[in-house]
Parts: sequence; structure tokens; C-alpha cells
Amino acid sequence: MPEQSNDYRVVVFGAGGVGKSSLVLRFVKGTFRDTYIPTIEDTYRQVISCDKSVCTLQITDTTGSHQFPAMQRLSISKGHAFILVFSVTSKQSLEELGPIYQLIVQIKGSVEDIPVMLVGNKCDETQREVDTREAQALAQQWKCAFMETSAKMNYNVKELFQELLTLETRRNMSLSIDSKRTSKQKRTDRIKGKCTLM
Repeated sequence: MPEQSNDYRVVVFGAGGVGKSSLVLRFVKGTFRDTYIPTIEDTYRQVISCDKSVCTLQITDTTGSHQFPAMQRLSISKGHAFILVFSVTSKQSLEELGPIYQLIVQIKGSVEDIPVMLVGNKCDETQREVDTREAQALAQQWKCAFMETSAKMNYNVKELFQELLTLETRRNMSLSIDSKRTSKQKRTDRIKGKCTLM
């Protein structure tokens, strides 16, 4: 029995300065700061809807440096879902995600049933080093979803977290806590063939 089984743990990885904290703060608090403050590790909580009940979305914002491999391994082993962030202005930041992805596969055994999102942040910037098609091809190779975001412009931030929850097949989760469900969610449930014991 996992500790606090009503918690859903999302871990955010990426190189220093790609905007991990900015994405998380924009999602959780609706704020954006222009200054760069390196993170060791921060955890944020957000209440979400889960299996027609409420649970806590626990987001772990990790360090961008590789100084803490033990913390990295612990975050992966406890994580339910992963967001791998790079900056579209830095090809190196995309390349640095390779070893992290490999470590997730090594620790989890497979990413088949684990929601993983590859995220190209800072898509509002004009000086791109990473083409969208290149990142999409990598996401296909890694069998994960891909999305471009801008924490600064608040573009695709909420959508990123909603998409991540949609990828979770073991539980039915949503950012909205109300009981109204969209026709898309109902259709998805029918496709999944959820069973109800009578």
C-alpha cells in the first residue's frame, strides 16, 4: 500500500534555466518571475478530481544540476508521472534529457503505462535551436506525449497538466473538481471500456 495513496506524484525534470519552476509556479500560483533562482527541490500541491473523488496532485520541481543523483533516483521511484522540460532556445537542454529518460526507464522498468510528457518551454522566444518536428520525433521514439509551452505567456501551461492526467490510464483524473464531465471524457471512458460492479 503506497503512502498517502490519494496523492498523485508528478516529477518535473530538465536542465537548469529551462523554466521548470516557472511552469510549476504558473500552474499552481498563476505567477511568473523574470529572475532565475536555481532550485534544489520544491514540492507543490494542488487538489484535483480523481476517480469521482478528490486527491492531491503533488508536483516535485527538481534541481537542474546533476549534483544530487540520489534525490533524482528517489523522485523517479516515487513518481507516478513525469514532465521532461527543455528550452526550445537550447538544443543542449533537450540532449540533457536523454540520460534522465533512460534512468526513468531503468528504475520503472518501462514507460508503457506511465504518463511522460516531453515539453518544449519558452516557445514565445524567437531564437529557437530546437525545431518542433525534431522534438516530436524524439517524443515518438520515447513513446511519450509532446507539447510546447510558454510559462511567461501562460501558453499551454494548464493544458500540459491536464494532458498529463489524461495520459494516466489507471485512474480517471481531471484538474476540475466539479462533477460535470465533458463529452470527450465520457467518450474516452466508453473507449477504455470501464467496468462497474453491480
